[in-house]
Amino acid sequence: MAGGKTPHFHNDAGHARIAIGVKEFMCVGATPPYDHPHVFLDMGDDNDIVCPYCSTLYVHDASLSAGQTEPAGCAFDIAADAA
Repeated sequence: MAGGKTPHFHNDAGHARIAIGVKEFMCVGATPPYDHPHVFLDMGDDNDIVCPYCSTLYVHDASLSAGQTEPAGCAFDIAADAA
């Protein structure tokens, strides 16, 4: 994601698995004020990773764009939160 905005994802609904369209991202846990430390995760050569804070399993799905998730609605807009 060098040179671009790093996507952030949340898991307010408590999904066991979230498919995302990127391999490098930030997990925030739930949306503020119930978030955990915003941790950078990098899948590397793997196609999944578990967040060490909230235990959400993130799975890479190349058919999704950087801001899409399955189930829908798990992308976190960091700019909107700062406003």
